[in-house]
Amino acid sequence: MGRIDKLTNLTEKEEILWQDRKRYLGLPLSFTIYSFSKNKFYLKKGIFNISSEEILLYRVLDLTFKQSIWQKIFGVGSVILTTADKTAPVLEIKNIKTPDRVRKALSTLVEQRRDEKRVTGKEMFGAAGMFHDHGDLEGVDLDGDGIIDIH
Repeated sequence: MGRIDKLTNLTEKEEILWQDRKRYLGLPLSFTIYSFSKNKFYLKKGIFNISSEEILLYRVLDLTFKQSIWQKIFGVGSVILTTADKTAPVLEIKNIKTPDRVRKALSTLVEQRRDEKRVTGKEMFGAAGMFHDHGDLEGVDLDGDGIIDIH
């Protein structure tokens, strides 16, 4: 029996609930892999130079389904995630099978994670970086509580 160190305990993988590749002409002929677990969305790209992106689901602000006529012909579509993540504020899951079903599943998981972490929409509002330039918002009460939020 091998010795399990502290790092091994921290890096155990979560169960992947869904996985697909970016498709061309409806065929999974790319090195872009999308997947998600109960808590995170994963994007892995590349064959020689590999890059990975990981987004906590409770940080997803909005989900959009998109399907062009060509995507419809080839049985694929796209889901767009708008997030409070600094490295991937907008992430497009391009050319996947059953995109509307994936969007609905992600939406359910996002709501569950937010409820679990007790994160409300009000807390996420400024997290997307919408108010970096406070020029014309000086002295504005954004949440309506009678206290000026931006000085």
